[in-house]
Amino acid sequence: TSRRDFMGQSLTIAYISLTGNTHSFVTKLVEYFKFQQSSLKIELINVKDLIRDDTEFFEVEHPTIAFLPTYLEGGNGVDTGYTEILTNPLGDFLAYNENYKKCFGIVGSGNRNFNKQFCLTARQYSERFNFPVLDEFELRGTQRDIERIGQMILEKLNIL
Repeated sequence: TSRRDFMGQSLTIAYISLTGNTHSFVTKLVEYFKFQQSSLKIELINVKDLIRDDTEFFEVEHPTIAFLPTYLEGGNGVDTGYTEILTNPLGDFLAYNENYKKCFGIVGSGNRNFNKQFCLTARQYSERFNFPVLDEFELRGTQRDIERIGQMILEKLNIL
């Protein structure tokens, strides 16, 4: 793995975590970046905290990547139940002052037991905001997921 100077480059990670899985993943991802090169500045934004603390949304200033778990209403995991629930505040944050224009993509998470619904919410955001689904992982992810997604992000930022 290359250890190049990131020249103080910044990255915003916008996410929502309801059960702690997504928070666990992005926290491990930040540790991975610190191991790779400590000068990458990362701003973690859990949109759930903004809502809970009644903090107003704000415009992001740096390249942004979104992380989104899948929570859908109803359905059997095969052919019904495609209505997003609980994660809508992340969409509202991305829509605020066109934050989505600074977002170079989204990473979805979920439970593979839900078949077609696995990471469906990330695909819905991709269509809504016209940015790509960059990757996906199950539940809290594995170390291999952290490394793969971390490397992909560094490549997207032209750091590697």
